[in-house]
Amino acid sequence: MTAIPGTFDESFDVIVVGFGFAGAIAALNAHEAGAKTLLIEKSAVPGGLSICSYGAVRSARDPELAFQYLKATNDGRTPDPVLRALAEGMCDLERYVRELGEINNAVITNSVEENELRAKSGDPFRRQIRANYPLPGTDAFYHTTVMDIPGADLRALYPWANGAPGGPKLFRIVHEHLLKHAIEIRLSTPALQLIADPLANGGREVRGVRIATNGIERSIEARRAVILACGGFEGNADMKAQFLEGKPVLNAAARMNNGDGIRMAQHLGAALWHMWHVHGAYGFRHSDPSYPYAIRLKRFPDWFPGEADKAKLKMAWILVDQSGKRFMSEYQPYTQDTAVRSLQYFDPVTQSFPRNPACMICDEEGRKMYPLGKATSNDEGILYHWSDNNLKEVETGILKRADTLSELAGLLGIDAAALEHGVARWNALCAKSHDEDFERPGGTMTPIKTQPFYGAQVWATLSNTQGGPVHDAEQRIIDVYGQPIPRLFAAGELGSSFGHLYLSGGNIAECFVTGRIAGRNAAAR
Repeated sequence: MTAIPGTFDESFDVIVVGFGFAGAIAALNAHEAGAKTLLIEKSAVPGGLSICSYGAVRSARDPELAFQYLKATNDGRTPDPVLRALAEGMCDLERYVRELGEINNAVITNSVEENELRAKSGDPFRRQIRANYPLPGTDAFYHTTVMDIPGADLRALYPWANGAPGGPKLFRIVHEHLLKHAIEIRLSTPALQLIADPLANGGREVRGVRIATNGIERSIEARRAVILACGGFEGNADMKAQFLEGKPVLNAAARMNNGDGIRMAQHLGAALWHMWHVHGAYGFRHSDPSYPYAIRLKRFPDWFPGEADKAKLKMAWILVDQSGKRFMSEYQPYTQDTAVRSLQYFDPVTQSFPRNPACMICDEEGRKMYPLGKATSNDEGILYHWSDNNLKEVETGILKRADTLSELAGLLGIDAAALEHGVARWNALCAKSHDEDFERPGGTMTPIKTQPFYGAQVWATLSNTQGGPVHDAEQRIIDVYGQPIPRLFAAGELGSSFGHLYLSGGNIAECFVTGRIAGRNAAAR
C-alpha cells in the first residue's frame, strides 16, 4: 500500500507490531530513546508465545566464546555480524534483567545461584550451566531467571496464560515498565499491511501500518520506523505445509502467529532465511476436535552429549511407528527441540510419513509416574490442565487403555505382532540398561510390562518456528538484493538468528537483545 499525503488517521514515531517479549522490549527502548511509540497486538490478550515460556533468559559471560558457539550451531546459515550482535547482547542480559526487575522488587537469580537454592531444597535436578552441545564456547552460557515477584498474583493478572510458571514472572517485570511509561498499547488490533512509498532505486520506504480495530480499518503513520515483532507461522497450516518437510506439523500454542509479519515484509521484497527450522518435539491431539493445539508430552531435563549417564529421570514411554516398530531415541539431549525432526521422515517406498503420527506406548507403572502431557496456551477461553494421574485423559479418549498389547495395537491401528515384539525387545534392553538400538540414556529406561497398557497417537509438534525475514546486525530487514528496507526492523522470533540447532532459552534472550537493538535504532531514524 502506498501512502497518500494527508490520509493517515493517526501518527506515531515508532509502531511496534506484536506484544510478546520482543515487542515489549522494542517499544520500551524506542520510548526511552525519545520516540512516541504505539504497541499493537493481534490477540485480545498480551504476552504472545513469550508468556508461555520457562522464562529463563539465556545469558553469556564472554562475547567471543558465545559467538563461537552460536557460529557452530548455526552451521553457516546466519551471518557472523548478526551472531556477534546477539552474543554481545547476551553478555549484558543479566544486568539488564536485574535492572528491569527493580520495578517490582523481583527476586532474580542466575544458574549458579538457582542450583544452590535447588540443592538446599533437596531438589536433585540442577539447571545446566552451559549450552546444549559440546561445541566451542559451550561454557560461556548460563541462565538468568525471575524466581519470584513479591505480592504479585500472576494467575489473577494473566488468567489466560497456561504454560511454565517462569514466563509470566518475566513478562510481568517488562509489562510494568510499559505501564509505568504509559506507552500506548492496543490489543485486538492486527496489522494488515505495511504502507510504503516508492523510491527512485525501485525499492520502497515504510511510512506506516494499515491496522484493524473492531473491524474498522485505519492507517497509522510511523514517522520514524516500524518494528515487526509478531512472531512466526506456528498457526498457519499452509505455510507449514510449504516450508516444513513433515505434514502435518501441529503447533503447541500461538495459533495467532499466522506469519503476518513474514508476509508484510515479503510484500516489500524481504529475503527469507532457514524457513525449515522449527523448535519442537511430539504431542497428543485432544479428543475434542475444537481444541486448537497439540499437547506436548512431559518436558524432561536436558542432558549433555557425552554425559548420558547423568540422565536419571525415567521416561515412561517408547514411540513406535505406524508399523509398530520403534524408530528413535525418545529422550534426546534436548528432546523438546530436535525430536520433531525424526517424526518428519518421508518413506519414498510407501509415499507416506510413517512416523507422523507415531504411537506412544506405556504401562500401568508409567501411567502412575507423572502427568504424561502438558498443555500450553495463551488465549481467552482456552485453558486445559492435564490430570496428575492421567485418568481424565483415559476417560476422554486422549489415551487408549487395554489389558493386552495386542488389544492396544488394535485400538491404535498398528500391527499387534510387531508391537509385542518391539516391547519385548525394549524390555530386554531395559534389563541391560543399554539401548543398543537408538542409544537412549540408560538411566531413563523403564520396562513396559505391567497391565493395563496405554497408548496414543502422537504427532510432530512445534513449539515455535525460527525462519522469517533476513535482518542485519542492526535489526534492519533486508531485501532480496541484500539492501535494507528503509524504516523497517525486526525483533524476536520473526526471522530468528537460530538456523540449525537451537539454544535453550535462546529465543527469550534474542527477544531481549534484538528488541533493544531494534527499539533504539528505530527511534534514531
